[in-house]
Amino acid sequence: MVEQRTRAPRRLFRFGSGSISALAFAAGAVALWSTNALVGKSLLASHPVSQVQFLQFTGAALVFVAIRLMSRERVAPVAAEAALIPLAVGFIGLVGTMVLQYIAFASMPVIEANLMAYTWPLMVAAAVIALENPRRPALLGLAAVVGFIGVALVISGGRNQSWLQGDLVGYLAAFGSALCMAFYSIMVGRVATSPDRLLLPSSLIGVALTFLWCARDGGAWPVGSDLALGLYLGAGPMGLGYYFWSRAVKLEGSGKIAVVAYLTPITSTLLLTLSGERLTMTAIAGAVLVIGSCVAVGVERSEAENHV
Repeated sequence: MVEQRTRAPRRLFRFGSGSISALAFAAGAVALWSTNALVGKSLLASHPVSQVQFLQFTGAALVFVAIRLMSRERVAPVAAEAALIPLAVGFIGLVGTMVLQYIAFASMPVIEANLMAYTWPLMVAAAVIALENPRRPALLGLAAVVGFIGVALVISGGRNQSWLQGDLVGYLAAFGSALCMAFYSIMVGRVATSPDRLLLPSSLIGVALTFLWCARDGGAWPVGSDLALGLYLGAGPMGLGYYFWSRAVKLEGSGKIAVVAYLTPITSTLLLTLSGERLTMTAIAGAVLVIGSCVAVGVERSEAENHV
């Protein structure tokens, strides 16, 4: 009896420690992701997407290599078929999300692209409704619908009250980026591979692909502060941001830390607004709906996971 009483507090302590660690990792990811659009906007003003992306993937690859070298985890041999699943998750989550996001940044107002790219929590909510058994599916469904109405308002009211003033490719790329991140957030907690092993191969593939992209585009390479900012985008929002988020999901699952992650569109939009980006009142109303629905989805999923 005494042994059982002593074990319970230990379990609670371990759970509390894990929760704190997960929240810390999630908060770190949000802090880094919040700077992504602002720094990306400044670089895209004077450099092509291909060069910015090459610097990003290079910085991310360096971070993942460093983490891998410091890791003491032993890599057990796995079958080729089993290795393909983590590779696909990492490639879609990292390469797919970031390449499509920056195509969107270059093709439409960054503040609009940023809001649309962060509809991935709503897509996760739709997946939960379709694939799982949520406690309150009607609430999740309503939140998702409200969020996508907000996206429509952002598109229609972002500039001069007219639809699709950005390049159509940009809007499609922003939605594609959100889909990739939603897929990654659902799958990263379901594969046993550690975050560094999951993301390193994808970042190296990204380096190779974007180098070929740069070779085709040509142009003068960034130097000085632009070079440093490009590498920061890779080492910070892409490298450590993805690593922190992956660790958080593996520790606690995306439900309990979702509310923290959904702060990203709030903080990133605030930074863009402070830098001079503007939205019309219609688009602001849409942004409020997007952000509010993301928070509602996060609260619902967190409560559902705590209930279990």
